Amino acid sequence: DALVIDRVSSEILLSGRKDIPASAETRIICGIMGTIHLVAGMYLVVITDKVKVGDLLGHAVWKAVGFDVISYKKTILHLNDNQMQDNKTFLSMINGVLHTDAFYFATTYDLTHTLQRLANTSPDFQDTSLLERADQRFVWNGHLLREFMSQPEVSPSITVVVIKSSCINGKKFEWSIISRRSCFRAGVRYYVRGIDVDGHAANFVETEQIVQYGGSKASFVQTRGSIPFFWSQRPNLKYKPKPQISKAGNHLDGLQRHFDSQVLLYGRQVVLNLINQNGSEKPLELAFRNLVTSLGTGMVRYVAFDFHKECSRMRWHRLQILLDMVAEAQEDFFLVDSDGKVLLSQDGTFRSNCMDCLDRTNVIQSLLARNSLQAQLQRMGVLHLGQKLEEQLDFEKTFKNAWADNADACAKQYAGTGALKTDFTRTGKRTQLGLLMDGWNSMIRYYKNNFSDGFRQDSIDLFLGNFVVEEADSSSPLQEQKDWKFLTLPIIMVVAFSMCIICLLMAGETLTETLAYVLFWGTASVATAGLILFNGRDFVDAPRLAQKEKLD
Repeated sequence: DALVIDRVSSEILLSGRKDIPASAETRIICGIMGTIHLVAGMYLVVITDKVKVGDLLGHAVWKAVGFDVISYKKTILHLNDNQMQDNKTFLSMINGVLHTDAFYFATTYDLTHTLQRLANTSPDFQDTSLLERADQRFVWNGHLLREFMSQPEVSPSITVVVIKSSCINGKKFEWSIISRRSCFRAGVRYYVRGIDVDGHAANFVETEQIVQYGGSKASFVQTRGSIPFFWSQRPNLKYKPKPQISKAGNHLDGLQRHFDSQVLLYGRQVVLNLINQNGSEKPLELAFRNLVTSLGTGMVRYVAFDFHKECSRMRWHRLQILLDMVAEAQEDFFLVDSDGKVLLSQDGTFRSNCMDCLDRTNVIQSLLARNSLQAQLQRMGVLHLGQKLEEQLDFEKTFKNAWADNADACAKQYAGTGALKTDFTRTGKRTQLGLLMDGWNSMIRYYKNNFSDGFRQDSIDLFLGNFVVEEADSSSPLQEQKDWKFLTLPIIMVVAFSMCIICLLMAGETLTETLAYVLFWGTASVATAGLILFNGRDFVDAPRLAQKEKLD
């Protein structure tokens, strides 16, 4: 059969290959991401190239690396100039999301579910199509696939997959890391924080580490997500904007909704809050602590660990303090033998967070994963009793690099750069080069967070269906004009600063005259810079599509 799309009516159906004209133009594709409606009409999004990243439990896993967005209509001459420009911008947004280096799929395995969830399913579940049975939290092209719900051939896509083959004590085993980024309350670093009214946390990622040896399989699941109450941290040209706790939202209700869903999905929650317990982050830590206490449930345990304070001055060994605090929960994992019999179930998860749920979180998650993997390999007979993973130098290097790669991939999607502190994840210690790289990445983050993340947020909202384009809509939000300050004040500041430099280089007849000119133009440039910083929110690249209700 062939999938046939009527370019006029947009009808989608299965038809026999004999109905395809011999003169039809053909091209090879690797899959269909779905369809999306833009100003010019409907577009088909297809995967044109894929790369195999490995085999997961005997199933091929692919990364989509090439895409095409094909218009149903053969011309866009029916659009006026503004509509053509808007359509071009929307296409750029879609292509931007597609090329985030983050889409993985498998045609014979459900990547959206953990090993434990799949082991506890009914035969009816196994008989349904991959799309129908997928965990919708992690199907990023779910909105695009709405027209294809009846087609079982279409597979969902997710975020980060790392697959490795290793050998310890002459015993070969496979292990993998799968990070599933939620498409609920999705977005970029400073524009999406906290939770929404349904309890969905920003930058929520479920990370599963899977190991297979001799037919036995084990997995260890962790989660991360923004601090689960209503708060924001909008960019305003300052290096680190001050977080603001909402005065309007019902924080306890939102927190309750979040943890109700987490307990239902994962069981007991061990919350690892890694933010600073002083400065601008202190109110968030206090509020989180008090809200969890108010929940009054034994299913949520709150552990606060001031990462920066404890590990300051390169005292990274002090991370062991946190690991010792939660030692009893680190051997909680899922294990099934070669006959499919469940030997152990994971009855709870670690839920880690820092401010971004990236850099500090990545470090802690890799340490927890190593401890769990050590226990799993000992139980499977790969490691001898008393052997430690850190003693296996070849594997230790592979393990650390894999977790650092996972950290970089998660960070690029949320913050726009690779993760910070990955020198510790890769080597087990902080280095001067690592500090320099962190500084460089921090500078890039500052630029992107202030001057390009609005466009990235709009791209995500468009891709996920949070904003729906109306065909030939005359009132496009993309055409909103910037405030007069946006152009005027930067021009004045540049002119004033330039005149100050010129006056220094081309001295006047007297020193007094030169100082007067320098003082005047210097004061003008400083005053203008102060005005720009004071009105910082007017100068950042803010989202224009579906974010207005989220930013208040």
